[in-house]
Amino acid sequence: MNKVHVKKNDTVVVLSGKDSGKKGKILKVITEDMKVLVEGVNISKRHTRPRPPKIPQGGILEKAQPMSSSNVQLVCPKCSKPTRIAHKQNSEGKNERVCKQCGEVI
Repeated sequence: MNKVHVKKNDTVVVLSGKDSGKKGKILKVITEDMKVLVEGVNISKRHTRPRPPKIPQGGILEKAQPMSSSNVQLVCPKCSKPTRIAHKQNSEGKNERVCKQCGEVI
């Protein structure tokens, strides 16, 4: 199983692509493909026919598409800077994610 460096509900900044520089919250992490779904980023338009139970009115729907997890970087909630993650053990022996900029636990 692959390991992704970000988790659901983390705030990230996009590093490359058409949406580079935008910030957003992670809605979903797809570990099999190493992809993440970021709110308001990598939006595509889909032309949809009316489907009465789910979509009563058709039209052009906008949907966020998954992007590679290597194209996003975590934003520290304390110092609000894009940062890499260090892993350290706390006093109980559990691993914690630590900001490399300010040293705070994420």
